[in-house]
Amino acid sequence: MTAAPSLPAAPSLPAAPSPPAAGPAPEVASASTRFLDALLAADRPLVMEIKLRDPHGADLLGPRTVTDLVTRYEQAGAPCLSVVTGRWFGGTPRLLREVTATTSLPVLQKDFLTRPAQLEAAAALGASAVLLTAALLPAASLRRLITAALGLGLTPFVEITEEAELERLTRPEACVIAVNNKDIRRRERDTGDLTRSLRLLPALRACGTRAPVSASAITDPADGARLLDAGYAGLLIGTSLMRQGDVGTWTARLDAARLDAARLDAARLEAPGSDAAGLDAARRAVTA
Repeated sequence: MTAAPSLPAAPSLPAAPSPPAAGPAPEVASASTRFLDALLAADRPLVMEIKLRDPHGADLLGPRTVTDLVTRYEQAGAPCLSVVTGRWFGGTPRLLREVTATTSLPVLQKDFLTRPAQLEAAAALGASAVLLTAALLPAASLRRLITAALGLGLTPFVEITEEAELERLTRPEACVIAVNNKDIRRRERDTGDLTRSLRLLPALRACGTRAPVSASAITDPADGARLLDAGYAGLLIGTSLMRQGDVGTWTARLDAARLDAARLDAARLEAPGSDAAGLDAARRAVTA
C-alpha cells in the first residue's frame, strides 16, 4: 500500500537533484523473495504451521517432537513452514531456532512483531519471513517495518482483517498479504469467518500483491480448495494440521477437492453457450 501524498512545499529556489536511493544488495533482494517464491511455485501452496498450544491453551504437540512434526510436513510437500513464537500459543524464539535448524524450507515467524530489532532477531534465528499485523501497527510503523524486513532479506507477511488496512502498506508486490479469518481481539478463540477471505480477495488483487493468502479457521479441505479456486495463492493451516494424525490424509482430501473443482470448471467451459464470464459466475456461486 502506498502512503498518502504529502502537500507540496512552498516555492523555493530549485534544489540539486538527489541521487536515486540505493536498493538492497542483490543477494538481500533475492533472500527477501525466498518465502514468497517458494509459495508461488508450489503445486500445493500450503504454509504448514507449528504451534504448541491452540487458542484455548490446549496442547497440540502431544508426544511428538518438533523434529517429528517438521519431518511430517516435509514429507507432505510443504513449500514453507510457519512457527508461532507468541506466548499466547506457548511459543518462544527458541522454537523458531529449533525449526530452522531442522529444515531447509523457508520459515515464517508468527508473533506480534513491532520493532526493527525483533526483525533482526528473526533473521538471526533463521527466519525467511516475518508476520506484521496491520491492525496492531500505525501506518508509518507498518511501512517502516516492511522496508526494514526487505532490507534484512525477509519476506513481509502482512496480515489484515479489513480492506482499509491495505491502505497502510508499501511495496505490496514484495509482500505476502494474508487475510486472517479469525479475530485477534479475541485471541483467535472464535470459530472464524471464511467469507472474510472471499470478500477481501478483489481488494487484495487490486493492491498489487502476487501472493494473497487465506489464514486460519480452515478446517475442511473442501473449504481450502474453494479458496484456492477462487484465486488465493496460498493457505496458512495451523491447528487443523497439528491435530491430524496423518497430514497426508488432509492434503489428499484437499487435492481431491481441487481436482473436482477443476473438472467442474472444464465441464462448464465445454457446455454449449458457456464462456469465461459464465465460468466466473459459476465460481462465485460455488464459493458463496
